[in-house]
Amino acid sequence: MSDNPTIIQGGMGAGVSSWRLARAVSSLGQLGVVSGVALDVILARRLQNGDGDNSIRRALDQFPIRAMAERVLQKYFVPGGKPAEAPYLGVPLHSVEPSIALTELTIVGNFVEVFLAREGHDGPVGINYLEKIQMPLLPSIYGAMLAGVAFVLMGAGIVTRIPGLLDRFETHQPATYEIAVSGAESGESTAMQFDPHEYAPNLPPLHRPKFLAIVSSNVLATTLIRRSNGRVDGFIIEGPDAGGHNAPPRGKPLHDDRGQPVYGEKDLVDLQKIRELGLPFWLAGGQATPEKLRAARSVGAAGIQVGTAFAFCDESGLRGEYREALLQKSKSKTASVFTDPLASPTSFPFKVAMLENTLSDAPVYLARKRVCDLGFLREAFRTPGGSVGYRCPSEPVDAYVAKGGDSANTAGRKCLCNALVSNIGMAQIRKGGFVEPALITAGDDLVDIARFLPPGQSTYSASDVIETLLAEA
Repeated sequence: MSDNPTIIQGGMGAGVSSWRLARAVSSLGQLGVVSGVALDVILARRLQNGDGDNSIRRALDQFPIRAMAERVLQKYFVPGGKPAEAPYLGVPLHSVEPSIALTELTIVGNFVEVFLAREGHDGPVGINYLEKIQMPLLPSIYGAMLAGVAFVLMGAGIVTRIPGLLDRFETHQPATYEIAVSGAESGESTAMQFDPHEYAPNLPPLHRPKFLAIVSSNVLATTLIRRSNGRVDGFIIEGPDAGGHNAPPRGKPLHDDRGQPVYGEKDLVDLQKIRELGLPFWLAGGQATPEKLRAARSVGAAGIQVGTAFAFCDESGLRGEYREALLQKSKSKTASVFTDPLASPTSFPFKVAMLENTLSDAPVYLARKRVCDLGFLREAFRTPGGSVGYRCPSEPVDAYVAKGGDSANTAGRKCLCNALVSNIGMAQIRKGGFVEPALITAGDDLVDIARFLPPGQSTYSASDVIETLLAEA
């Protein structure tokens, strides 16, 4: 692969962009990307499932701080796997003062995912984070760098402070990261602190990964160039057709007859101004055709980022029954995606693939008892006493209101944290045998992903996606 890949595989949330998918894409000469979301929880649950193929333990054997890996293994590994009906052992929620054990689990989880994605080939591997999930960021990035990650991709917030973190972690320097705290008074600040030497003493310098910022406007791209505390190496220009969280429309909010936010001319990115910044860029969101790839190159892009097409390939971490059901819907022209303005506790629009027996079904949503026990999307807020508290509009309504939240903010909110982990077959089991339901996210391109199926086949591979996109390129 050249310094600038033609195709970047999207870093789709919580284990969908798994190490298997990223490894397959990087092995084929493009940029495979793992999701950096909830890798502490995912590692803990994989170990509790028994690590049947020994992949996790193989990666742990290569972790540079042996004692740390052993502590994680002893805490969570269940030989042969836990009983199917038994709940997973919980992982502590992140806060501004995380425990040493949680920090270690976060470092190790990110290391394992990147290490396995890099195994067996010479291609670079990237990792994708969301800036709005701030509290795990420092140990997450450090763990990925310990494994030799080549690219860090990040959006969903203002990412001006990320390049400087990469610079500091290259030589294991301590770092801080200021956390957004709702209601903080003027002059107050709350910062996470992380000193690599407390966890990984006496290690040689690391490789500083390239940083690609995910943006939805040329104004933000320009701001990042001017204000970032280190080098920005490129941009991914993401449009509203992309899956997961979308940037909200600019201007007066408008909705279509389904209740979806309407995007207009103000949401278009001026690619000429992006090109004038002089950095490589990739277009994302509804770009997965050879024609779109050629068009992207014709306007100066290095290539495209593709998410949904890879999310439904064989190597994806998405649970097989969900992949197959939505592929069948695509084949029968019945697939549908709804841009839900309420589902995410972040208040950002969130793309939802409509699928029976998931949270896209109103009865399934209403039958779920609200609980917040993963907490990645919690909001930090200033308590009346001046300390930092945590709340989420998807948690039990009474608890949210007791913390000063407005009950109106809870309407229609869904627990994305539990749902996205359920998507990859690691659903938590509640009292009485209730299984946390899934909620599948996909870009608008879902309706046509059956085009990647080889003749006579019911599934397709990452290789099929890449070959299709590069046809006549």
